[in-house]
Amino acid sequence: MNPRHMLLDGKPYVWRDLVRMRREQLQAVTKARQLPLFELKEDTRPEAHRTAAGRYLEPSLFALLENK
Repeated sequence: MNPRHMLLDGKPYVWRDLVRMRREQLQAVTKARQLPLFELKEDTRPEAHRTAAGRYLEPSLFALLENK
């Protein structure tokens, strides 16, 4: 037995209208875009200096001056 109308909060709804409204909700969620909290800046350091391991493996200018 399929009821033609459903009562939600005291209002009658047709099942196909509920399905349509749910699809609209899902589409709105996929279209939602969250703004960034802060501006992303490009890392201008050399590739080796972007990680701690790279900074450890490659000497910097100060390390070269200390060896002289």
